[in-house]
Amino acid sequence: MTVLLAAVAAYLVGSIPFAVLVSRAMGLPDPRSFGSGNPGATNVLRSGSKAAAILTLAGDALKGWLPVWVAVRLGMDETVVAVVALSAFLGHVFSVWLRFKGGKGVATAAGAILALDWRVGAAALMTWVAVVVATRYSSLGSLVAAIVAPAAVYGWRGAGPLFAATCAMCAVLVWRHEGNIRKLLRGEESRIGDKKAAT
Repeated sequence: MTVLLAAVAAYLVGSIPFAVLVSRAMGLPDPRSFGSGNPGATNVLRSGSKAAAILTLAGDALKGWLPVWVAVRLGMDETVVAVVALSAFLGHVFSVWLRFKGGKGVATAAGAILALDWRVGAAALMTWVAVVVATRYSSLGSLVAAIVAPAAVYGWRGAGPLFAATCAMCAVLVWRHEGNIRKLLRGEESRIGDKKAAT
């Protein structure tokens, strides 16, 4: 029962659509109506508001971090903590408030992983930053970080529930980037700072 309640609570927190709420509060277009149609920080940035994108990024990361942090602080079993992390992530990807059509989960996964182990979170974040600075491809940074994160968890925490949860999140994250992968291979992916919107 504890696992179920924790999972449902984490899922509902993860489902909060910060991209939509922030855009609405700041009088911006619904992020699902332009660009990639993805309710996430990168697409909100295409509205021209860096402040809205930063707030969305912070909110999406927080809703991944907070449930895991609470579970850890309450002394929950590592398996429960792993379930909480995965549930918060899936809440963003399949948001109940958006008819189960959410974002790609990069920021939420980063927040959850950071709460699971700050070393892994830092490794994934630094990987993303390095790739994005070098290429200006946010999607490529996310994909490379999704490879690094499970390896880092395995190296620091071994093959346990946290490793399984991280692998699951990263597998879904890669799947959600299927369209971006195709565009990267064709040389059609939008770079951060491009004037044209992605489709």
